[in-house]
Amino acid sequence: MTRRERLFKLVLRIVGSAALLALVAVVIPYSWMNAIHQWLGMDRLPAEPIVGYLARSTSAFYALLGGLLWVVSFDLHRYRPVLIYIGSAIIFFGVTLFAIDLLEGMPLWWSLGEGPFNTAFGIVVLVLAYRMGSKQGR
Repeated sequence: MTRRERLFKLVLRIVGSAALLALVAVVIPYSWMNAIHQWLGMDRLPAEPIVGYLARSTSAFYALLGGLLWVVSFDLHRYRPVLIYIGSAIIFFGVTLFAIDLLEGMPLWWSLGEGPFNTAFGIVVLVLAYRMGSKQGR
């Protein structure tokens, strides 16, 4: 395994672990979500069921992605096509999140942290997956 592949595994596992932390948000009480929302400077969190559903289901989706990143990190060459898809999809996802954040009036610090980070991560995954493949052919 090359140094680049070890770094790739590490990046996938770090981001995957961070995404798995979203499992906490799936089960925390509404009062905690509301306190976090207010601490972030966004007033009171609406109590309608759709808000809790969207917060919890989005958190579950992030955790699902975190688990997938861990799975593919165990065999980078075997899952290279999946990594190329993940990288491409996360680039699109990051750009979309940035647009949504701006349209919905999220704080600028949030918008600059969420969308661009996801886009950059997707680019890293895509570039490393492609470079890994170019080394196989030699």
